[in-house]
Amino acid sequence: MDTVPQRVLEYLTEVEEAAEDILTTKQQIVDLDTKRNSNREALNALKDDIPDSEKVKVCFGNMFIKFPKSKTKEMIQRDQEQLDKEINDLHKGLKAKVNNLNELQGKPELRGYNLSPLSSAEIKAINGILKR
Repeated sequence: MDTVPQRVLEYLTEVEEAAEDILTTKQQIVDLDTKRNSNREALNALKDDIPDSEKVKVCFGNMFIKFPKSKTKEMIQRDQEQLDKEINDLHKGLKAKVNNLNELQGKPELRGYNLSPLSSAEIKAINGILKR
């Protein structure tokens, strides 16, 4: 008789852990997206009339350091690429986590959730076919 409440408790714990993992992943995506937006703002600020040979002040933690404008742009762009990659990886992992949670809860798998957008080459091919 003690085993039934124990199994229920284990099941609820497993569901709660899966849900917590999803929420953590979503928060990571939000945090990375906030950083990506800050980087985008910085890149737009560097588009001003400042020549590439001049130095700009960059904030690292709680310090400002002067760097050449071109190097600063390169650093931010590399950071943007890394952030984009991390966000895409988290989004892909999130789909599997949500499906796992639905499975644990006995819900059917989400339909259309695994769709991905067409690539630019695929769009060009479709447009070429439609224009005939």
